[in-house]
Amino acid sequence: MSLWTSLEPASTTVAPGDTTTVRLRIRNTGDVVDEYHFVPVGDVAPYVTVEPSSIRLFPGTTGTLQLTFAPPRTPDATAGPHPYGVQVVPTEQSDSTTVAEGNINFTPFTEVRTELVPPTVKGRFRGRPKLAIDNLGNTPLTASLSGSDTSDALSYEVAPASVRIEPGRAAFVDAKLKPRQIIWLGQKQERPYSLALQRSGTAQLDTEGTYVQRGFLPLWLATLTSVLLALAITFAVLWFAYQPGLRSLAREQAPSVAARAIPDAEPSKPPSLPSAEPPAPAPSTPEAPPAGPAEEDAGGSGGDKEKEKEKEETEPVENTAAVAVTKLNEQTPGRHICYRAYVRGTGWQDPVCDGLTSGTEGQDRPIESINIAVSGTERVSANGFIENTDWEPAWKSVENLKDLYIGTPDKDAFMRGLGVSVGEGSVCVTARVHSQEWQEKACSEPGSYKFGGTLSKDLALEALKLIV
Repeated sequence: MSLWTSLEPASTTVAPGDTTTVRLRIRNTGDVVDEYHFVPVGDVAPYVTVEPSSIRLFPGTTGTLQLTFAPPRTPDATAGPHPYGVQVVPTEQSDSTTVAEGNINFTPFTEVRTELVPPTVKGRFRGRPKLAIDNLGNTPLTASLSGSDTSDALSYEVAPASVRIEPGRAAFVDAKLKPRQIIWLGQKQERPYSLALQRSGTAQLDTEGTYVQRGFLPLWLATLTSVLLALAITFAVLWFAYQPGLRSLAREQAPSVAARAIPDAEPSKPPSLPSAEPPAPAPSTPEAPPAGPAEEDAGGSGGDKEKEKEKEETEPVENTAAVAVTKLNEQTPGRHICYRAYVRGTGWQDPVCDGLTSGTEGQDRPIESINIAVSGTERVSANGFIENTDWEPAWKSVENLKDLYIGTPDKDAFMRGLGVSVGEGSVCVTARVHSQEWQEKACSEPGSYKFGGTLSKDLALEALKLIV
C-alpha cells in the first residue's frame, strides 16, 4: 500500500447542535506524485464536512485535513456512539483506496412538547380532551400523567396513565374530566385545570386548559317554563269563569223557542177516502231510510280505503343506507356496510357501499350528517365529532339492516370526524378533510372503535370510505 492515514483523535464527543473537529493526517508512501480525494461514509456522513476535499502530495510527504462534525439538535441525532469513516481515493493508484475509521459519541438531550386538543372543552357532566405529547429529544421518553386544578372541582381519568415514546415520535393520551358538583340551574362556569407530565428526576411539565361547565337547565328555559305555566293558569281561570254564563243563556231561550213551535190554527177535518179501496193503516214507527244511499255510502268509504292503500303503495321509499344494504345482502349475503352523507347545500346523497366514496372532494361542502347500516356484523355503533360541541352526547347503536344517523343536518354545524365500531370483526375508515389529501386507511381492533377525520376546529370532514 502506498498510503498511510491517522485520525487525531480517533474517538470524540459532541452535543447535537454544536460542532467539533478531528484532524486527519495522510502520507504518500509511494514513488509517484498522487492526488487524493476524501469522501465521508457511515450513518453520520451527512453531518461531516472535509476541508480540503482533495490534496496533492509528492512521494514521502505528509498532508493534513480537518473533519468538522455538526449534528443537528433533532431526534435524528440519536444519543450514543456512532462509527464513521473517511474514504481516501488516490487518482494515480486507484487500487490503493483506503478508509480511515473513527468513532464519535452524540450526547443525550431532552425536549418535550405538549398540547391539549382542544384547549377548551364544554359539557354538563363531563369533558373529553386529548393531550398530544411530542418527543423532540434524542432519547426515549418515559413519563407518568395526572390532572389537577386549584379549586379541586374536577375529578380526572387519564388513559394510559404512563407512556413511553421513542425519539421523534408522538402519542395521544385520552383524559376524562368530571365535575364533582352538577350545576342544575344557573350560568356556565369556567374551571381552569392542568394535565401534568412527570419524568423521573425532572420537574413536571404542566399543560393548561379550561373546562366550561354548563348548567343542566339554562336560565332561558326556566323563564320560558314559568311564562307558559302562568299562561296555562290564566287560561284555566278564564275558561271555568266563562262557562256558567253560557248555561244560563240556554235556559232563558228554551221556553221561547218551544212556544213558537206550537201552531195556532184549528185542526182540519180528516180527508175523505175513496170507497173502492180500504184505508191503509197508519205506521206506528218511522219509516226506515232507503237502502240505496246507505249502500252508496258504504261503497264510497270502501273505495276511499282502496285509493289510500294504492297511494301508500305508489309513494316512493326513501333510499337510505338500510335499504341499500338490504338489497346488497339479498344479492350477496355476508358482511357489508352502506352509508350516505348529508352535504351542506345539496342534502342527502344516494348511499354507497363497501369502500366507495361518499361526500365531495375539493368543493368546500362539509358533511353535516351520516347515515350508516350494516349486514353480517351483528350491529354498528357510531358517534359524530361536531363543529362546536366535539363528541355528541351519546354513542348510537343499531342492529343489522337498520339505519343509524349521526350529526346534525340542517343546523349549519359541520362534522369534523366520526368514530365507528361493529359488533363482530373490525371496521376500516378512510377520511378526507377540507384542503387536505385522503388520510391513510385505519382499521379498528375487534371490540374497539376507529376514528376518522380531524380534531382541528377549523377543518371539516368532506368525504369518507367505510369497509367491514
